Parts: sequence; structure tokens; C-alpha cells
Amino acid sequence: MAQVATDLSIQQEFARAFAGSLALHRQARGVIAGGINHDGRHVKPFPPYIARADGPHKWDVDGNKLLDYVMGHGSLLLGHNDPDILAAMRDQLGLGTHYGACHEGEVRWAEAISRLVPSAERVKITGTGTEATLLAMRVARAATGKPTILKFEGHFHGWQDYALKGEKPPFDASTSPGVLEQVLATVAVVPANDPGALEARLAEGDVAAVIMEPSGGSWAMIPLADGFLAATRDLASRYGALLIFDEVITGFRWAAGGAQARFGVLPDLTTMAKIVAGGMPGGAVAGRAEVMEVLEFRDDPVWNATRKVRHQGTYNANPLAAAAGVACLDKIADGGHQERAEQLAVRLRGGFNTALERRGLPGFAWGESSVFHVALGLSCSNRTAGDLRSPEGVSAAQLKASPSSRENGLLYPGLLLEGVELFSGGGMVSVAHTEDHIDETISAFDRALGRIEVEGAFAG
Repeated sequence: MAQVATDLSIQQEFARAFAGSLALHRQARGVIAGGINHDGRHVKPFPPYIARADGPHKWDVDGNKLLDYVMGHGSLLLGHNDPDILAAMRDQLGLGTHYGACHEGEVRWAEAISRLVPSAERVKITGTGTEATLLAMRVARAATGKPTILKFEGHFHGWQDYALKGEKPPFDASTSPGVLEQVLATVAVVPANDPGALEARLAEGDVAAVIMEPSGGSWAMIPLADGFLAATRDLASRYGALLIFDEVITGFRWAAGGAQARFGVLPDLTTMAKIVAGGMPGGAVAGRAEVMEVLEFRDDPVWNATRKVRHQGTYNANPLAAAAGVACLDKIADGGHQERAEQLAVRLRGGFNTALERRGLPGFAWGESSVFHVALGLSCSNRTAGDLRSPEGVSAAQLKASPSSRENGLLYPGLLLEGVELFSGGGMVSVAHTEDHIDETISAFDRALGRIEVEGAFAG
């Protein structure tokens, strides 16, 4: 939907081109707290309101056609409306959407997860990724008898109470609105890529589990140093702590078996969501049988009353999500889709950096697998006119805060005016995208940079 540049500012032109979304947002603010139902949709000046989607595209209520890199918050590796997933869901719709009972589909779904994920000896289905990380933490505490969960600065594990500490800068903040200090006190936070700090905290002896994104914090926004995954595995085992991989994003995207299959480091527990349910609401916890046994009932009233971990959820493994999940996992099991999406993301990241290099502007694009991030206004010491996995000379706090910079704040509406939607300063590539879509996006990015330059944002 490339627009002709005018003498209007980016935000003024955006308000005109997306007038229907502006009207809906004003209406929403009168009935929905803050006008949005997910904090990730808090964007300035207002979010686009989508009417339909297909393949790599979305169309908003004003008829603007957008190349989509939100991709259902990363859940749509196959793009919008994949025909095989839709067919499986249509077949299930006529049979029922919510039995409130066990069914064959949930067995097939768990078997598909277990086949793909190397460490998944037992599986439990949840409703969301946040529920999965909460359950994994509960299981770890019950299995080890220890109280503390250890996490890394900037790693995101959902919005539940135990996951929020240390997720945003300043990483050493000791409070979070609405979360009890006593709860936060059961969570320890250390910097990633620092085995010494990790070992020092584990040596205190109270850590039930280390939880981490195996991509690095916020789906590779804060990359992990080579060897740190293996070091964390070794240290957790040495000090009697479980290792939890939060593969809500990396699961089935980094490889068919997730980051653990790609890197050859196996956790004790794995949390999953998004792709595991084929884009439908759903998540899972999987792990070693002897750890997962705390979720099982026994013919022992004392065990059931005092040792068994409680797990409920009205929509857990509902037949519609199970059908979508089985269809998706069967389709991506050979790894070809992951490789294809990664090739496209490499092309995209390289094109963004080339555009920045050519214009001589501060900023860089980076990422891993089929995800990308963009930081405008920052400089790293190793940017080139090509792909970049890990920026050097930039702190974890700077990387985490980069989507909130003035330049990135203008990039979002500026790219929407050029027919592209990003997600949290970056995005996810699907196999519905093509090389032509990637090149179109790179051209749009270059034009958006020109818009931002005109507004003087890079001038300091």
C-alpha cells in the first residue's frame, strides 16, 4: 500500500490513512480498559484494527493491505489460513468444539509433541504459554522441594506473577504493580551469559529450577553467547536444579524439535504454545517422566492430597485446538518449513542492514532463525551490510528498550504507511512469505527510513 510522501508528519498521515482504526480505538477506549486486550498492542499513535487475513497479508478496516510480520504473535509459521489446518478444524467443528471430556485428538496431539521434542517423555496440555510456564514452575518446586525459581535478565515467560521480575529494565527492580513482594522474593534474577553469576546463585542451594528462553531473552532480542546453554545445563545439574526451556517462541520454529533439537542441549522441562496449537489457543508442558510424575494421580490418598500438583483448565486440549495442533505439527515435522522461513529472515535482516549502511544511519537489524529485531538510533560495533545474529557493544538493557526509542516509535507507523506491520520492534517470518515479499519489505523499510530522516529523528 505504498503511500506518496506528503508535507504531513508520519503520525498525521497515519491518522488520515487509518481513520477507521482511529475511530474504533476511540470507541474501544470507552469500553475496554486502555482500549486494548494485550499490552503488546499498545502502539503510538494507535493500533490498526484488522478486518481479515490470508497468507502473509492482513487487511485493516480501511482496506489497507499489510504485509504481516506479527504472524499471530509468532504462532503462524505457516501463515494465515493454512488450508490443511483449516480443513482439520472444519472437520472437527461438525463433531463438537468442547466435550469437557477426554478424546482421541488430545492423545494424538501429545504423541505428536513427544515425537518432535527430544526431552518430551510426558506431556500436559495447557490453555496458553503463560499457563505453561506457571505450571512448569509449580512442577519444579514440587519435584525438588525447593522454593526459588531462577531466571535471566530480559527473558520473557508470560505475564503470570512469578515471570515478571527482571523482564524489563531496570532489571533489578524489586516491585511490580499488583504482585506481592513475597511472591517476587521467590524469584532470583541474574544476567545471562555470566556462568559465574549463575553458579554463585545456584550455590545458595534453594533453586528449584532455572528457566530461560534458549534463544536468548525475548526471542533472540538479547542473544546468548556460544556455549552458555550447555554451561547452564551443566550448572543446573551440578546444583540439583531443574532446567526449564521456555520454547513458546522457539518451539517448532528454531527446528522441528525446537531450540533443544537445534542446539543439542536438553532441558528437564519444556514449555510450549503458539505453533504447538497451530495458531489456536493452546500450550503444553513436557518433560522427563520422573519429573512429570508429580502431576499424576495415584491410588494413594496421602500422595494425592499432599504431593500431587494440581492442574486444571476448562479449555485444556479442547478438540478444536487439538485438531489444529495435530495438523500443524504433522505438516512441519520434516523441518523444511523452518529452514525456508529462516532463509527468508536472513534475507530480510541483511536487507535492512544494507539500507541502514547505505544511508549512514545509526541502527541495526538482528535475530536468529526466522525472527528479526530492529533498533534504530543505536550503534553496534559489528554492523555490516548483511545479516547479524548478535550485536556487539550494546547492553542487554539497551537492546530490551530499543522498541521504545523515538526512531522505532516512528518506524512502526511509517512502515504501516508503506504496507508493512512489525511486532515489538521486529517480527516473525512465515513460509507464506516469498522472496518478493521480503524484497518489498526491504524497499518499504528504506522508504520509511527516509520519512523518519525528514522528521529529524536521527539528528539527536
